[in-house]
Amino acid sequence: MYDLHTHTIMSDGELLPTELIRRAAVLGYTVVGITDHADASNIDSLIAATEKVRTSAAAYGVRLLNGVELTHIPPAEIADLAARAKAAGADIVIVHGETTVEPVAPGTNAAACTCPDVDVLAHPGLITPEDARQAAAHGIALEITARGGHNRTNGHIVQLARMTGCRLVVNSDGHAPGDLMTAADRMAIARGAGMTADECAAALDTAALAVLPR
Repeated sequence: MYDLHTHTIMSDGELLPTELIRRAAVLGYTVVGITDHADASNIDSLIAATEKVRTSAAAYGVRLLNGVELTHIPPAEIADLAARAKAAGADIVIVHGETTVEPVAPGTNAAACTCPDVDVLAHPGLITPEDARQAAAHGIALEITARGGHNRTNGHIVQLARMTGCRLVVNSDGHAPGDLMTAADRMAIARGAGMTADECAAALDTAALAVLPR
């Protein structure tokens, strides 16, 4: 299993990076993305700090993806900060999409979906068909999320991904120990979003990550 979208005490999560990795490993995860909330003030320090636990992750049988979640960034700054993250060594860049439960700046989804250094658009809310098409064209995955509130629009995201050919990934957006999903939880989130059995098979396995890191 994989989870590309998790948070630690380095932003608003509850766990040290190594404890998060250990708990995920016990549940059966082999790929974990640590993607703490980032803006211009902390992007470099987050990537440097997460890099220090790569050996610990490997000891637990986990491939660590060192990343960030660009959060509430002005849309015009997303491309520059995503490039800065990759230049600093990030394996994965997630953008905090236009969820319906937070005041994310309009245009965030559009900016993320056309950015060559963005890998995943998290909880993109009521994303438009055009933005989904751009995500598909640029190889950017849309997130199906387990996080309360953000998951209100999972069904809409599945429909647009099906229409546009956009890739889907299923993540926890975990902030606390109980947020990490079992295999059954992941399947329930995917099926509850309206994904077919074949779509679940394609999206839930680590084979879905063949193009990462880009």
